[in-house]
Amino acid sequence: MTNEVFIQCRGLSKTYKKGETTVTPLEALDLDVPRGEFLALMGPSGSGKTTLLNLIAGIDSPTTGSLTIGGRELGKMSRGKLTEWRSRHCGYIFQLYHLVPILTAYENIELPLLLEKELSRKDRKEKIEAALDLVGLSGRADHRPSELSGGQEQRVAIARAIVADPELLVADEPTGDLDRESAKQILDLLQRLSGEMGKTIVMVTHDSKAADAAHRTLHLEKGQLVDSGLIGMDASSAGGEI
Repeated sequence: MTNEVFIQCRGLSKTYKKGETTVTPLEALDLDVPRGEFLALMGPSGSGKTTLLNLIAGIDSPTTGSLTIGGRELGKMSRGKLTEWRSRHCGYIFQLYHLVPILTAYENIELPLLLEKELSRKDRKEKIEAALDLVGLSGRADHRPSELSGGQEQRVAIARAIVADPELLVADEPTGDLDRESAKQILDLLQRLSGEMGKTIVMVTHDSKAADAAHRTLHLEKGQLVDSGLIGMDASSAGGEI
């Protein structure tokens, strides 16, 4: 981890209409994340965690405020540029893996590379084999998801997220569907990706044991960052917004 700020949010807000009601899952949030940090985000359902994660991943766009990642302000990018940025710079790890059931582990991991037209089949093969080796599944390349355990499926999903060598990984409850031992293996792998490979990781979790694996844990409540000692209180009345 370095002192360089990699992710910077300033006054970041997201609102949308739900019928006649305006919903604000994220409100005037300020956040700095150093390059190479493994950050955990915690908070109750509806606190804005996944909204923030999707904004950081470039899947959604802020309503107001700015979000700058690696010197690029995502809110000013066109949809096409944002898609290109996401494919090159961000890997997304889901709770339920989102693997294609009819494809092998190798083929699932290959999917992001098929967007890189300049990559030869040989180049793709080298990257896929390196990713499989990193997640400890070199012997499972030809297995389909139904032939893998939940922990192995998540490792394939992580290999898919890192195969294009992105700077940033976002993880939405990556251990939420796993037993304790498999969860530990996934968290150990995320720690390696941050510590040894310098990946910046932002992870949403409800599990305090999973959060313990991160360098730092922040808490959200009602769309704002709050001091961990104020969880369950009204952050605005407690003066706990950071």
